[in-house]
Amino acid sequence: MTRVMIQDLRAARYCLAGVRPWFRRHGLDWQAFLDSGIDVETLRATGDALVEPVILQAEAREATMPEANDGR
Repeated sequence: MTRVMIQDLRAARYCLAGVRPWFRRHGLDWQAFLDSGIDVETLRATGDALVEPVILQAEAREATMPEANDGR
């Protein structure tokens, strides 16, 4: 399962100062996100279209990771 990480927010050019309150509004744990990322499905469940560019960045990042391509 794809996890969105902080680098995906940066790659999507999202302002971290704005993302933190967004997490709070949606009842998501910012510190847990910083520590281990967040599942794509959790973000999609918010119903906010703003998550899609970040998800695309996460999917692109995972597609380039060697372990993602060798079946592990």
